[in-house]
Amino acid sequence: MKFFLQSLKDLTIINKFAIIILFKQMENISKNKQNLSEFELIRHLTDKIKIRNKETIYGIGDDAAVIEYPDKQIVVTNDLLIEGIHFDLAYVPLKHLGYKAGIVNFSDVYAMNAIPKQLIISIAVSNRFSLSAIEEFYSGLRLACDNYQVDLVGGDTSASVKGMFLSLTAIGSAPKEQLVYRKNAKINDLICVTGDLGAAYMGLQLLKRENELFQADPNLQPELSGYDYILQRQLKPEARPDIIKSLNTEKILPSAMIDISDGLSSEIIHICSNSNVGCKIFEDKIPIAHETAKMAKELGIDPLICALDGGEDYELLFTAKQKDYDKLKSQSGINIIGHITNKSDGTSLISKNGTIIPLQAKGWNAFSNKDAN
Repeated sequence: MKFFLQSLKDLTIINKFAIIILFKQMENISKNKQNLSEFELIRHLTDKIKIRNKETIYGIGDDAAVIEYPDKQIVVTNDLLIEGIHFDLAYVPLKHLGYKAGIVNFSDVYAMNAIPKQLIISIAVSNRFSLSAIEEFYSGLRLACDNYQVDLVGGDTSASVKGMFLSLTAIGSAPKEQLVYRKNAKINDLICVTGDLGAAYMGLQLLKRENELFQADPNLQPELSGYDYILQRQLKPEARPDIIKSLNTEKILPSAMIDISDGLSSEIIHICSNSNVGCKIFEDKIPIAHETAKMAKELGIDPLICALDGGEDYELLFTAKQKDYDKLKSQSGINIIGHITNKSDGTSLISKNGTIIPLQAKGWNAFSNKDAN
């Protein structure tokens, strides 16, 4: 548990993390937000925000933000996060939720080979949330913006009948010739992935298990010691600007790229579908951390399934030309896991024993998946 606390110290994980924060979210314990008008609440939550990007001409404080990009193309992405569908406040601390909400959007911008510069957030909360609870959420969001040098430039607040609803829009930029889409993967391109996969899903399964035990017996203290890595990957994920910078330094321009939010299988199928190609990826090349495999074994789950279908890793999956093989092999944090094929070959996983297994998109689906986090 010690490493976990140190690694998340900037998010103020406190003693009795499992009992006090992890399974009992903040309730109305201090001054009530209903004493503030909407504009007073916005002013209260955003008065510490600083502008850091030259493209941001004007941020919060008027009817709209003003942004100027004279020589670059703009990328815009949006995520809707709904309590009970995308997150469960029974085991997700609000500060972590704020941080993660920012990262989810920044990662989409990096997946275009662009740099996030501005963020807009709209939030609706029911009357069960106190002002201090909302402040806790915003402190995590501001920390994400600070760490990734993104300006929080506007949004909206509203009451909701039930729960918390979040809508975040990230804005980024890149030179026209540097933008990378999902649609340009070519036959024989290398398939690469950053980091390791499946850890966030295992962290989610651990939190769910301990929450169920806690709900059954509130006197039990959840067993989280020794699970530092997978908990961090679930509660405080990070995007990969380091990879974008590294590829740029090595003059490697991916032919197609996507971030892994819904699982490796779903994401490579997206690339292949958009590019009108097939693929072969190899089981023994897929990076899975020791901690992930250990937790998977404890729960009786195949670690490969966690990597293929788990999601929320926020790593980058990209394709690149064969000529860049040597450069890619020398890059820390990048694994070559397969190659692009003809569309007629389909999308396939080659198992360790050589068996060809068709890939299926079994990752997150908000309209059918009951495994919400």
